Amino acid sequence: MNATLRDTASLLRLSEWLLIAYFTYVAILSLLLPVDGWVAVYTWGVNLIVLLALSSLARAERATGWAAWAVLRDWLPVALVVVAYKEMGWFAPEQHTYELERTWIQWDRVLLYHWGCKAAIESTGSWAPSLLELSYALVYFVGPLGVAALYGYSSRREVDRFLVVLLLGTLLSYALYPFFPSEPPRTVFPGEDAPAVNTLFRRFNWWLLGGGGIHTSVFPSGHVSHAFAGALGMLRALPRRRWVGRALFALAVSIALATVYGRYHYAVDAVAGLGVALVALGVSAALDHKKHFGAISLWGTSRLDYNGRSDRGYRG
Repeated sequence: MNATLRDTASLLRLSEWLLIAYFTYVAILSLLLPVDGWVAVYTWGVNLIVLLALSSLARAERATGWAAWAVLRDWLPVALVVVAYKEMGWFAPEQHTYELERTWIQWDRVLLYHWGCKAAIESTGSWAPSLLELSYALVYFVGPLGVAALYGYSSRREVDRFLVVLLLGTLLSYALYPFFPSEPPRTVFPGEDAPAVNTLFRRFNWWLLGGGGIHTSVFPSGHVSHAFAGALGMLRALPRRRWVGRALFALAVSIALATVYGRYHYAVDAVAGLGVALVALGVSAALDHKKHFGAISLWGTSRLDYNGRSDRGYRG
């Protein structure tokens, strides 16, 4: 049994270890937070499935040598970000005190009105508001676009490097949610400070959040940390095609503005989201200074290097 665990651990990529650490953390959290019993049961059940899936894919790739398994391992972490987000919704408190929100809204109004940001955006008519709302909707494509760009430029070996920054930035934000219970300004202060232009993209975002949003926290902004982490990760993973990372960075800036202008988040959420992404970049850069650290396990390191390469992996 111990040999099997050691063997499996040696096959995992760093991005997969980050997912395992996060889902293990959430499972433990479900036992510590004052939530209904079904939350713990569901959380442990789902997270065990995730952990088994990650380990099984790693073993299947080594056993068969099929490139299809490696490709699936490239894309699965992107999909699991959605699972990580939805799980945090299970920890939403029964009711919010709105203490944090009442403080944060004051800072927002300085930004929107005293500094003239709201007037500047709406001076363009519907153009800038539409662009910001569209950018906000595009956050869900940051991960897939990043992996696809690496494939397109024949840089599959760098997928894990990209995913490490993306996952660190995103999952760290999610991990903080239970400690900052809060709701978005659009629901705490309905109708107040809302955009003057109700664009098609805004209606789409409201529809999407109506069915897919969570009510645990808005701090830090997962949208902002995910977008900036994706951009910074791409700049590290694909330095020879910096235009891709720069384009994602421009999108991230637009998403950060959209979260505040559209009243999806408070300004402090967006700033904290950027901070989390920078922390993720710093951690990944520190790891990158080591030539070989590979799969981090209780039994030592494997032959995998930072980019998730091994004698069998990444043949495509």
